[in-house]
This record gives sequence, C-alpha cells and structure tokens, in this order.
Amino acid sequence: MEEIDHLPGRMLRIATRRVGQLVVTVLVIVLFAVACRPALFAPGANTYDAGVAVRWFDLSLDLVRETPGFTPPVASRAFAYLGVALYETVQPGLPGYRSLTGQLNELASVPRVNWWAGYHWPSAANAALASLTRHLFPTASPANLTAVDALEEELAESFLAEVDVATHRRSVAFGRAVADAIFAWSQTDGGHEGYARNFPDDYSLPVGPGLWVSTPPAYAKAMQPTWGENRPFVLPDGNGCPALPPPAYSEDPNSAFYAEAAEVYQVGLTRTPEQTEIAKFWSDDPGLTSTPPGHWVAILNQALTTEDADLGLAAEAYAKLGVAVADSFITCWYTKYNYNLVRPITYIQAVIDPGWNTPNITDAVTTPPFPEYTSGHSVQSGAAATVLASVFGEGYAFTDDSHADLGLAARSFTSFQAAADEAAISRLYGGIHYRSAIEQGLAQGQCVGDRVLALKFLR
Repeated sequence: MEEIDHLPGRMLRIATRRVGQLVVTVLVIVLFAVACRPALFAPGANTYDAGVAVRWFDLSLDLVRETPGFTPPVASRAFAYLGVALYETVQPGLPGYRSLTGQLNELASVPRVNWWAGYHWPSAANAALASLTRHLFPTASPANLTAVDALEEELAESFLAEVDVATHRRSVAFGRAVADAIFAWSQTDGGHEGYARNFPDDYSLPVGPGLWVSTPPAYAKAMQPTWGENRPFVLPDGNGCPALPPPAYSEDPNSAFYAEAAEVYQVGLTRTPEQTEIAKFWSDDPGLTSTPPGHWVAILNQALTTEDADLGLAAEAYAKLGVAVADSFITCWYTKYNYNLVRPITYIQAVIDPGWNTPNITDAVTTPPFPEYTSGHSVQSGAAATVLASVFGEGYAFTDDSHADLGLAARSFTSFQAAADEAAISRLYGGIHYRSAIEQGLAQGQCVGDRVLALKFLR
C-alpha cells in the first residue's frame, strides 16, 4: 500500500524530467538552426532573384572594356574577386552552404554576420559589389565611376522599399566589410594593379631558334611575362595544371612542327566565310570588347537571366566561373613563358611564305603580344565550360548574343563544351595558334575546371 501511495510522486518526477529534456532538445535545435543561418530572422538568399548580381556583372563588362590596362589576365582576376566577394556575402543566407575560407589559397577569414540579427541579402550583395568594384577599377573614367555610384544608389533605393532601414544598414555594412576583406586579400596575390604594368620594361626576352619574338602590326613588348607567378585561387601554383610539351621546333618540312604551321597557313589562305565569322566572334580584343573572360561572364549573365535564377545560384556560378578563368590565365601564362614558343605568323613568314601577312589574314584578328603555347582562349574556355556545365547541366543549349553591339550575329550552341570547342578552334581560323596549343589548351582548362569543382560549396 505504501508503494502505491508513492507512485504518483514518482510519475510526476519522471514527467518533469522528460519535459526538461524536451525543452533542452528544442533549445539545441533552435540554436543549431540559428548557427546554420539567421533563417529565423530573414528570408534566405535563394528566395531573391539574381538581378542585383547580373546588373553588377553587366557593368563590370563595361568597365573592363573601357578602362585602360584591363588585358585578359587582368580582367580575369577582377571577375574572380568579384565572384568570390558576392558568394562570401550571401553564403550566410544560403542553408547548407559553406564559406570558401580555408579552401581558396590564403583566404583565411572573412567578416561574419551577427547570427541574432536579420539581413537583406540583395542589399548586402549590392554594397559588396559596389565597394569592391571601386577598389578594382580605381582608374575607370569619371563617367564609369559615376555609373558605379548610380547603380549602387538605384538598387539601394529599390531595396529600401522592401526592407526596414535598420536591416538595410546592417546588410550594407556587412557587404562592405566583406568587400574590404576580399580586396585586402587580393593585394597579396602578385597581380595587384596589374593594369598599370602590362608591358614591363625590365623583362628580357630569351633568344633562340623557335622562340617568341614580337609580331606585326604593333610589335609590342611581351605582355604580363610574370603573370604565371601570381598566386592562383585553387591551383597550388602556376604549374598546377601542366600541359604536355608542344612539338619540337623544326624547320624540316617533314616534321610535326612544320605540319602544324602548314595547317595554319593553308587555313589562312582558304578560310571560309563561316570560319571568318567564328574567328571574329571569339576574338574578343581588349578595348573593343570585355576580353575573352568577359565573353564567358556575358554568357553566364544571359543564362542566369534566361533561367530566372535566384541570388544563391548566381553567387555560386559567378564564384566558380571567376576562379576558373583567373586560374586559367595564371597556369596558361606560366606555360606560355615557360616554352616561349614562336607564333605562326613569324614562323610562316620565315619558313613557308614571306608574303603570308595578307588582308585575308589580318581582317579577322591580330596576333596578340605574348608567346604561343598554350592557347589562352582554349584554356579559359575549357575551364569555363566545365564549371558552367556543373551549374546548368552538360547538355544546356543556349544562344550567345554577346556581340550584338558590334554587329556580329548571335551564335547558338548545344552545350557549353560546344561553345568552348568553337572558341578554341577560332584561334586556328584567325592564324593565331597551332592545333596542339588549342587541343592541349582545352585539356589544361578542363584540369582547371575540375580543380574548381573540387571546392566544397555544400556542407
């Protein structure tokens, strides 16, 4: 009877303990959710469209085209830092995603959010991209710097219509802090202010048979001869994706090297209208266009717009593409200045046909001022196609109208790889590269793309 009298008390104590355990469990779950992202306080970044990102990268294309010194390597670097800054800004608002700190070379940390506060991710992205754009393009024209200010203000005003002032200010402060951190990191990579030293006076060309010499019509000095020594983003160094050696230099008509030069020569003499169109479409000359890496950014802009993508997807895509093209130019430039291979126009004029430099050749593209092997167009296109396929799919078909303003007809492709293959072969059609530089360049770019895809974006 005494046991029965004590039973209600024991049951009450057991029930109390279980309630306490349940409360602790609920608190742990809530704290874990807050630690993953401030989802309890604000919508995630993937609930907003990609408009703010596309607008800023559209403007960056104008800045690259119109700011002196933004050669392809320099431009690729700017796109990479902008992409990383965008991603690191919105990553706290992406459930299940992780920072790239500790993954990208020497990126140890970035500012973090206050987990107990809410953020408006488009406002943060707008502030980050505006701030970093000013850092990366300090020599832009007054009109373009005004355009930067105007875009930031326009977007900020539109966001204030959907978010309270305190959240907006907090978001802007966070975005600017991330931009400052990314810019500080960028200053240590060896390419800082590269736009001011594209053609260093103190570089001495190696001299010998088969080695590169400056080419007509400008006979410019070697462009960015030490770019391959810059710190990459994911590769261990400039030789992180080595290419196989080119065919051994030879002037023997029976040699593999002569055969490659002869192919360029014959294509130049018999080039079809379609081949000429392809050569022009992918030429992407600095000053006239936003350069080859800018062409791939333009393709990404079009795909994000077509797919009505969200801000989270855009941030991941711009980070992947930016890193891919930046590391492509570092490893390609390392390769170029390692082999210092002579350009087709020099070899053909000296060995095959002194009069080869005809209007039929030069009306398409002009040989750029750096060694031949590997093809920069091929490396960066191979890398870009690899990472973009990871975002949109291997068989993603699209139409590229990047050069409508130049009067060049849009071109359609069944996949990103098909576009990369055309971009690569365009350099043979233009008399710029031998076939081995194109094929090995694509393989080198695939290597870079695979290294980018090894980054862990998801937890």
